[in-house]
Amino acid sequence: MPNMPSATGLHMRYRLWIAEMNYYINIIRILEDYLAELSPKSNIPEVKEGVDGFKNKFVALRREIDDLRHEMHILKMKLAAYAREGQAITDEAYQNDNHDALEKRFLNFQAGFEKMKKDFEAFESKWPH
Repeated sequence: MPNMPSATGLHMRYRLWIAEMNYYINIIRILEDYLAELSPKSNIPEVKEGVDGFKNKFVALRREIDDLRHEMHILKMKLAAYAREGQAITDEAYQNDNHDALEKRFLNFQAGFEKMKKDFEAFESKWPH
């Protein structure tokens, strides 16, 4: 692999991604609070369906965040050990740890989260408060 990232660089990347996922959890909490306020105020079936749909999306997103954070935390700790011992990451270790696949999953998650936020904003703007 050309331009093999350093253990320290990968470690920092995972720390940043984990911090970003913590941010996403906070956003989900805020949106859940909003849904809790919106839900009892409306008897409109479309609102109820939307609220239920977003609640389900939030559960799925939280599960995905937990899975990604767990995998990243394990690799982050492994990378910290490499850095502490002054070891370089070999191409074989990089491939075995599946860093590229995890990055792709994270980027897909980011895109899905942003789409959910836009969908939520569109849903929220349609209904009186």
